[in-house]
Amino acid sequence: MVEKGRQKTAVVIGAGVGGVAAAARLAKAGYAVTVVEKNDFTGGRCSLIEHDGYRFDQGPSLLLLPDLFAEAFHDLGTSLEAEGVHLVKCEPNYNLWFGDGHNFELSTDLARMKKEIEKWEGKDGFERYLGFLAEAHRHYELSVLHVLKRNFTSLLSMARPSFLKHLIELHPFESIYSRASKYFWTERLRRVFTFASMYMGMSPFDAPGTYSLLQYTELAEGIWYPKGGFHKVVEALVKVGERLGVQYRLSTPVSHIALSADQRSATGVVLSSGETLTADVVINNADLVYAYNNLLPPSSYARTLSRKPASCSSISFYWSLSRTVPELTAHNIFLADSYRASFDSIFKHQQIPSEPSFYVNVPSRIDPSAAPPAADTVTVLVPVGHLVDEGSPSSSSSSSSSSSSTPTQDWPAMLALARSTVLATIRARTGADLAPLIVHERVNAPRDWQDRFNLDKGAILGLSHSFFNVLSFRPKTRHATIAGLYFVGASTHPGTGVPICLAGAKVTAEQVLGDVGASVPWAKEKKLGGAGAKGRQGIDRLERGAWVAGWVQVAVLLLALAVALAYATGVAGGEDAGGRGLGRLVMGGGNCKGHGDMNGGLKLGGDW
Repeated sequence: MVEKGRQKTAVVIGAGVGGVAAAARLAKAGYAVTVVEKNDFTGGRCSLIEHDGYRFDQGPSLLLLPDLFAEAFHDLGTSLEAEGVHLVKCEPNYNLWFGDGHNFELSTDLARMKKEIEKWEGKDGFERYLGFLAEAHRHYELSVLHVLKRNFTSLLSMARPSFLKHLIELHPFESIYSRASKYFWTERLRRVFTFASMYMGMSPFDAPGTYSLLQYTELAEGIWYPKGGFHKVVEALVKVGERLGVQYRLSTPVSHIALSADQRSATGVVLSSGETLTADVVINNADLVYAYNNLLPPSSYARTLSRKPASCSSISFYWSLSRTVPELTAHNIFLADSYRASFDSIFKHQQIPSEPSFYVNVPSRIDPSAAPPAADTVTVLVPVGHLVDEGSPSSSSSSSSSSSSTPTQDWPAMLALARSTVLATIRARTGADLAPLIVHERVNAPRDWQDRFNLDKGAILGLSHSFFNVLSFRPKTRHATIAGLYFVGASTHPGTGVPICLAGAKVTAEQVLGDVGASVPWAKEKKLGGAGAKGRQGIDRLERGAWVAGWVQVAVLLLALAVALAYATGVAGGEDAGGRGLGRLVMGGGNCKGHGDMNGGLKLGGDW
């Protein structure tokens, strides 16, 4: 109990990942929690589509940052395994297919990666790859510690010394592509290690370099899949919440958030049926822009949110195939030859590229229960621009990424182009002809995402994640003027993606408890990972290398250089006019050629 004499109450709007996680956390802290959801299923986009024995993940289809999942369940006094969630590692991570007939396998297997990278960039290329991993590792660890697990309630939050001293190290003012170009010298590998920016709904030419952490978690921790579909994770969180007393009301849309007479406090929610649910706390897990424009009174801030840059949308195909297609692995990426132009078409013109990049998931390859025997389940995700026409509730003030010159969005034509291009590209690059194998098809286009999940503009990943839309610039987890109203989900801090929303649920729940002076029950839980660096004894005790010995080596090296230079100067002074001797060898002799003249070496950007 958080207050003597009366149990605190909370209503959560939306049963997406962030909503069900926040509900379970508040219930563990003693709140009586009710979750209301407009659809007849939980999970939001993280839900299932089923048809005649075929099972599709409607949204996310791969599990990244596994430690954040483990932490969420550990904080609730359980684990994924205890809740019946069995994770299967995908190997390889992806198969990337190029238009020139070549493919590239991304893997956590270092020996495998060494072979793949050296094929295109030689021995030095693999060394540079290790440097890329080192930088991405720093991005990952610093982001988890100083961003994902901390709240940014004001601009002053960015001035925290613990964060500020690492800001430049996170490379937020450079793009993922520019950072990758430092380590990869062929266009092929630059594309291999930057396409994942699409997980944030951004172009690699615009996404902050910090987000190389996505490639890092895939390469260092692997890609995982929950047997039975990604919704198994949500289902487990729902069950944990129900054990703690959470009540779920599905098929229960919300009309608006109830406010006090002076509109300074949230008092509950009013359902579309007219019923009012009162609560001490309201947590909104519905799309944030939708909530501000539809569940709250009109405000200038709501209009501002509608003008903020949004992420992309998608055309997603769900195909039931009559037989297996061995040419495809569990996760496949088909990259457009016109790489940059394809992203510009999506993010600058809100269209579908004439030659799109796309992702193909075959869950039955890793989990046979996803399809009938000897058959395959295939999901195709084609990134496209978000809605900008009059059908969008905020079209009158569309995002800054679009302009008055944006071509008309002809969605039937764009959908037909996506379907024909996907089938033709898969056939040309892998030899697999899927068209005659499709026995059933379902499609989600931007309007479907908007209507089914109230996603503003049909943007599947919420607001953009450019630098001035994250950290203290991102919409806050607590309403600025309405007490008792909080937010969790893709468009609030810390951002989009299932593991990020899980981290966000923890941040928001702790803020709710902190505002009423309540204790945080999971703070008492023993942290995952054992004793850590502290408390280790004997041969497991961590200690720095011998700094004194290191400085001695540096001093000896400097002394040796001084002696060599003095000797060289003395010899050069005694030379004849021809400049023969050691001085000539040191200062300019020899036959070493410049970087651009390496015989048989790698040409920068030319090996494509």
